[in-house]
Parts: sequence; C-alpha cells; structure tokens
Amino acid sequence: MLIGVIACFIIGYILIVLEHPLRLDKTVPALLMAALCWAIIALGHMDIIDHHGHHIEEGVTYKKWLSPILLHHIGKTAEILVFLIGAMTIVELVDLHKGFSVITNRIATTSKKRMLVAICILSFFLSATLDNLAATIVLVSLLRRLVPNKSERIWFVSLGVIGANAGGAWSPIGDVTTTMLWIGDKVTTLGLITNLVIPSIVCILVPLLIAMNMKAFKGNISASLRDPEAEISEEDLLSSKTMLGVGIAALVFVPIFKSLTGLPPYVGMMFGLGMVWLVSEYIHPEEDFDEERKHLYSAHTALSRIEMSSILFFLGILMAVASLESLGTLNTLAQFLDDSIPNQDIVVMLLGVFSAIIDNVPLVAASMGMYDFVIDHKMWHFIAYSAGTGGSMLIIGSAAGVAAMGMERIDFIWYLKNITWLAFVGFLAGAATFLVMYNLIH
Repeated sequence: MLIGVIACFIIGYILIVLEHPLRLDKTVPALLMAALCWAIIALGHMDIIDHHGHHIEEGVTYKKWLSPILLHHIGKTAEILVFLIGAMTIVELVDLHKGFSVITNRIATTSKKRMLVAICILSFFLSATLDNLAATIVLVSLLRRLVPNKSERIWFVSLGVIGANAGGAWSPIGDVTTTMLWIGDKVTTLGLITNLVIPSIVCILVPLLIAMNMKAFKGNISASLRDPEAEISEEDLLSSKTMLGVGIAALVFVPIFKSLTGLPPYVGMMFGLGMVWLVSEYIHPEEDFDEERKHLYSAHTALSRIEMSSILFFLGILMAVASLESLGTLNTLAQFLDDSIPNQDIVVMLLGVFSAIIDNVPLVAASMGMYDFVIDHKMWHFIAYSAGTGGSMLIIGSAAGVAAMGMERIDFIWYLKNITWLAFVGFLAGAATFLVMYNLIH
C-alpha cells in the first residue's frame, strides 16, 4: 500500500507540473492527490507516525489515532492558509483604493537603464512587504502604462520577477515558502533578515548589472511615457495614501505582534486585517461618496478578488505531503540524500534548481518533514533562500513568474533563452554570498 500512496503522489505531481499543456487547473490534482493518499492509508491500515514521533500500528486503536493525526496536520496547514487569506485580502483592499498608484506614479523616466533599476528596486522591496505574487501584479500593471511596447516590456517584467523572488526570500511575509518556515518555527524574522538580506540583494544585483549592458536595455523607451488620462484616474481617490499606509503598516506589524505576544503569525494577520477592514468601512475614497458606491471599495469586494484556487491548491499540496510525512517516507528520503550526497549545501542548492521545475511549496513542505534542525539553523535559512530565488530560473517556477506569464503571455522558450541564465547566475552569486557570510560569522 505504501507504493500506492507514493504512486498517487507522483502522478498528482506530474499533473500539477503539466498544468499548462493539459489545460487543467493544478488545484484539481492537488486536492485529489491529498484525499486519495489519506484514503489509501486509512483503507490499507498502514503503520503511521503521529506528530510526537510515535508509531501507530494496525489494531483497535488505529481509527482512534488516525483522526487526531489528521487534525494535527490540517491545523498546521490552516495556520498557513488563514495567514495567506488575510495577507491577500489586505493587498486587494489597498489595490481597490488604488493605494499602489501612490508609489508607481512617482516613476517618471524614459531611460531604459533607469527604468530597469527602478523596477528591480521596487519589485525587491514591494515583495518583501507584500509578497512576490502581489508585487508582480502591481509591477505589470505599472509597466503597462510606462512601457507600451510589449516586446520591450516583457524584458522589464522578467527582471522584475527575479527581483520579486529575491525580495520575498528574506522576509517572513514575502513568499509562501518563507511564511511556511516562519509559521513552522523553523526561522525567526530577525534570523531571516540578518542572514538572507545581503544574499538576496546580490541575487538581483548581479543580473541587474549584467542586464544594464545588454542591448535590450540601451537607449530610451520607444513610446510616450504614459497616458495622462490614465494617470489622473489612478490618483483620483482621496483614500489612496491612507489605505496604502494602513495596509503596509498592518503587514509589517505581523512579525512585531508575534514577537510581543508569542502568538502564531496568523493571529497577528487576523488583527492586521481587522484594522485595515475597519478603516475601509469609514474612509471616503471620493469627494461625493455615497452608500451606493461603498461596495466598490469594501472588504467584501476585496474578498471576492483573492485567488481561492491558490488557497485550495496549497491545502491539497500540504495535506498530500503530510501523508508522506506520517508514513515516514520523508525521513527515509532525507536519509537517502544524506548518504548519497554528504554535502547538505549541495542538496539545498539542488532543491533551489528543482523549485524552478516543481512548485517550491511542496519542496519546502517536504524538507520541513525530512529534517529536524533547531530554529534558525543554517539549513533552514539556506532552504528559504534557495526555494525562494531558484524559481526565477523558469517562468513557471514561481508564483510571480506564473502571474507574469499569464498577464503578459510571456513565452516559456523566450524566457528560457533570454532570462534563465541571468536568474541562474544571480542564484549562484547569492548562494555563494550566503555560504561565505555564514562561514565568516560562525
């Protein structure tokens, strides 16, 4: 029956990877995979391991123990999902009030090099504050106004993806994988920042410096900078600055809340969402604001815009990985990797390369089940960096890349030929920086 669970997981994984050729939403195989893996365990009465490391064997107490084990895993998964729903809703509320236009409308240059620098800096810090997916969506919307020519624009968008992934790697709220490690008590906010901010900067700085000397970023942008009417409409809200400030403050306060209270991060996110929602209820976005238009800027509208399919995808993936963890399969895999590749740094770097091909969420979830290092151990920080930045090597390797691909119809082969090598060089440079820094510090 163990083979059946592993086969189910592998088949589901292949269907997820082939999402675009099959035109099948990856949420479908993720949910089916999770349900079937646990069904095989239950029907096969397989030996499982509870969250205390105790083996539960077939017998009269089997069904009594299976439910609490499932409840434990769904509880850990729910922590991540509640956190993500809160963060997504805050971002959508800010966007409804056109808060991001306060930042994006400050960029006014026709030089490709200056535009590239501005985009990389903006993507890096927006991603750390929001998350790499939200940062990419904001950037693509901005670049559509600033760079009307699509053949020029996709270069800026692609470098923005590298910047967004690099920026998300050093922040506990910047990427799903770092959030998972943070909520799972594998890393701390201070540990992430002090160990990864410099490697993450190197990860985007190296591709940026190389790209500035490439033909695609020489000269000026070929069309008019922006549509004046579009700019006016973007700034025509009284609530933009307030909602941007409140939204960012709420997100930044989450790690502070955790440090002050010791409560899990999702509680701080609930508090932050409540505060932003409260402000949105009473703020007036327009001069002559009335109740009939209130729904356009309400939290209910924001909730309708968040990607619930992504939330359900994470649910399926994390519960499927939990089934392998309960069977002890991940521990066996960790032992095999340690025996086959004695250098764990190489193992983690390979994880980063694989994250460009396979979704980084299950890879990190698997690594959390495979290893049992103390909080803020070198390996957890290196995993956060590798999984967060390695996805930039392919356009389908990260949530930011998939969003850019969908919004701009970026061709997979074009990205592979023109951007992959830049992302790879940046990934290696950042990884080398991390290892050198760690050896110097420790």
